[in-house]
Amino acid sequence: MFMNFISTLIVAFLTLGAAFAEQSRPSILFLAIDDLRPELGCYGSPAVKSPNIDKLASQGVLFQRAYCQVAVCGASRASLMTGILPTKDRFVNYTTMADQDTPGAVTLPQALKAAGYTTLSHGKVFHNWSDTAARSWSRPPKMGKDLKGRNANAQKKSRYGTQTRPGNSGSKPFFDRSDVPDDTYADGQVARNTIADLRELAQSGEPFFLACGFIRPHLPFYAPEKYWDLYDADSLPIAKNRFRPHDAPTALRGSGEYRTYDLGKFKKNSDDFHRIMRHGYFASTSYSDKLVGDVLSELEALGLVDNTIVVIWGDHGWHLGEHAFWGKHNTLHNAIRVPLIVKAPGKLQGVTSKALVSTVDLFPTLCSLAGVDVPGSVQGKSFEQLLASQDAQHTPAVYTRFKEADAVVTEGFSYSRFSDGSEMLFDLAKDPDENQNVAKVPEYASQLQVMCEELDQQIKLAQSAQWVPDR
Repeated sequence: MFMNFISTLIVAFLTLGAAFAEQSRPSILFLAIDDLRPELGCYGSPAVKSPNIDKLASQGVLFQRAYCQVAVCGASRASLMTGILPTKDRFVNYTTMADQDTPGAVTLPQALKAAGYTTLSHGKVFHNWSDTAARSWSRPPKMGKDLKGRNANAQKKSRYGTQTRPGNSGSKPFFDRSDVPDDTYADGQVARNTIADLRELAQSGEPFFLACGFIRPHLPFYAPEKYWDLYDADSLPIAKNRFRPHDAPTALRGSGEYRTYDLGKFKKNSDDFHRIMRHGYFASTSYSDKLVGDVLSELEALGLVDNTIVVIWGDHGWHLGEHAFWGKHNTLHNAIRVPLIVKAPGKLQGVTSKALVSTVDLFPTLCSLAGVDVPGSVQGKSFEQLLASQDAQHTPAVYTRFKEADAVVTEGFSYSRFSDGSEMLFDLAKDPDENQNVAKVPEYASQLQVMCEELDQQIKLAQSAQWVPDR
């Protein structure tokens, strides 16, 4: 009898201990914002209204020098979610799928799912919702759908005199500013569905990885009227360096995407065009910021804040007229530098880090924070130490690329090499806006050699990736 009692007591303690361990494992709220460059209040922008993201930055670590691996949606996301670096043949363009380029490679949600996490996805996380879906998520991902979108205002002129109408390539509307509720557009539905899942997950008490991907401020700039009204278009600052970098190679490009949209009366690179594009981008950013705030408010209301890691990241940057470019699709800083904010329980709060980090580093960092083994295929490096100490070190260089260009960024320089052999070198201390290519300037010859050798090492590392393919 006594032995039975002892056995029962031991089982009870073990069960209680297991339950406690399960509850103590941090959950992860993973917020992706498409085409978001680090143009936010917390990044020093006086123009953009982003109070909710700014608030999160004051509670976590903001990374000033975070970089994507490829400045295009599909490839960037596939690299981040697998932790594998890109090459000229892997993770190349917006249609990239991890299932095709790295079949069988373990994804971030897959690793967490195998460790007992409930993994859920809403909106644009992978570029294609079906990419690795069966093995990554506990149930099928959910997307949103524009209920007005392409047909909104189809019969009337906007205040800009541009017909916002649906059409084929080259005639799609590039903005919509209807007086509609937030969930009229896809992103509002994504936020609503994410909140519904948060409520369900709070009831379960199990650790979760909940990914939420907002499309705006990606073109077209669809946002409810109230977010456009936050800005006075005539007073918005526009790019000062509306010219290609001096001595830039002819291979440098970066404005293909916007040409698929109907620009109406606007002439590219006119002041009016700069202002409408910035107005649309900023309004769309404020729209996504509001939705981020809705999700974070619910996280707090449910009492989940103290044991949830929150990450906000952009998949790449975006040119807003700088260097006469509109879009991403190159290796200049406006395309490759991204916003990244990490708030983790027990870690630094209200800190800005100037350490170099890559989006490919998020996979091992989150696994480390969650106490989950990092798969051997992952090439990123955990930066957990940067969340604990402002004096910590991470890496002297980050690697990025886009199609015919490979690039490396260090503390003071950015270097790109194109497939035709042409090069770009920028002295970031003297020329942070990358207006003058100094690759051919004699006094930079030794630095050029250093950067060339660093890039060769980074390319070699990327090419060394290994994973177990699907059979």
